[in-house]
Amino acid sequence: MQNDEQLQQEAARFREQYHRAREAVGTIMVGQDGVVEGVMTGLFCGGNVLLEGVPGLGKTELVKTLSHVLDLHFRRIQFTPDLMPADIIGTNIMSSGEGGGYSLEFRRGPIFTQLLLADEINRATPKTQSALLETMQEGSVTVGGTTYQLDPPFFVMATQNPLEQEGTYPLPEAQLDRFMFKIDVPFLNRDELNEVVERTILRKPITVEKVLDRDTIMQMRATLDKVVVAAPMRDYAVRLVLATHPKSEFAPEVVTRFVRWGASPRAAQALIRAGRVRALADGRVHVSFADIRHFALHVLRHRVILNYDGQAEGIEPTRLVDDITTAIQEEV
Repeated sequence: MQNDEQLQQEAARFREQYHRAREAVGTIMVGQDGVVEGVMTGLFCGGNVLLEGVPGLGKTELVKTLSHVLDLHFRRIQFTPDLMPADIIGTNIMSSGEGGGYSLEFRRGPIFTQLLLADEINRATPKTQSALLETMQEGSVTVGGTTYQLDPPFFVMATQNPLEQEGTYPLPEAQLDRFMFKIDVPFLNRDELNEVVERTILRKPITVEKVLDRDTIMQMRATLDKVVVAAPMRDYAVRLVLATHPKSEFAPEVVTRFVRWGASPRAAQALIRAGRVRALADGRVHVSFADIRHFALHVLRHRVILNYDGQAEGIEPTRLVDDITTAIQEEV
C-alpha cells in the first residue's frame, strides 16, 4: 500500500515536471506541438529521434530550446559528404611534453555532449553515419582501444530533407531501426507563419527559464520503469508489430500486398516505453491501449519496408499504420 502511494506521488511529480518543460519549449516553438511531444518523449525514454522536414521549420531552434529548458549541453553537427568519423567522435593526436617526449592525447569530438543535433544526417557517407549510430546504441566511444563513456542523458535528434535527395546517402533500414521515432515536421499554417515572422522581423523577445536539470531527468527515467504494463497492453504492442509482417496472422490486407518486411522487436519496446511516458504525463501509473496506439505512427513508419508493388503504388507509411491500428483490436 505504501509503495502504491509512493508511486502515485512520483507520477504526480513526473506529470508536473513534464508539463512545465513542455510548456516552456512550446512558448518558443510555434505550431509544432506534436513534434515537441515526440522529441520530449524520446528524450525521457532514452531513445533518439529522426525528424524529416524541409529546412527552416525550427528543428535547430527546438534542440537549442530543449538544452536551455533542461539545462543540458548542446552541440550541432552539419553533416556533409566530406565529414569523417574522427570529425564526430574525436581522434588521438601526438603532443609533446615539457621534457621533449611525445605522447598520444585524445581530443574529443562534438559527440561528447548531452543533446546532439545531427543536421542532414543523410548527407554523410555510410562510414560516418555508422560511427554516429554505433555511439547512439552503445552510449560510448572507443578510440585506440580506450572506451570513453558519454555523459547521460545522451540524446540525438537527426534531421533529413525529404525533398532534396541528390548527393545523399539514405540511411539503411538497420540503421533507421536505431531511431526510436521518425517524426514528420509539418509546414506552418497562416496564423503560425505570421507569428514566426512577427517574432523574427519585429524582434519580439520571448524568454524561457530553466525548468529541469540532468539529475531530475535521470530520476524521471527511473520512475518510468515503475509504470505498470499489464499483459494485455504488452500483447497489444506485440500484435501491432507482428501486423507489420506480411506473413503474420495479424497482418491486414494492405500489409500482405505491399510490405516486404516489417518492424523489429525494438518497435515493441519503443511502443511500451513511449506509452509509459504518456501515462505518467497524464498522472497515471499504468499504461493503457490508447497510450500505446498514440505513438504507433512515430514508431512504425520507418521500420516497414515496402515491396516492389508498394513502391510502385506509392504507398504511404501513414496509410499502413492507420490500417494496422484499425485492424488490431484491444483484447482484455
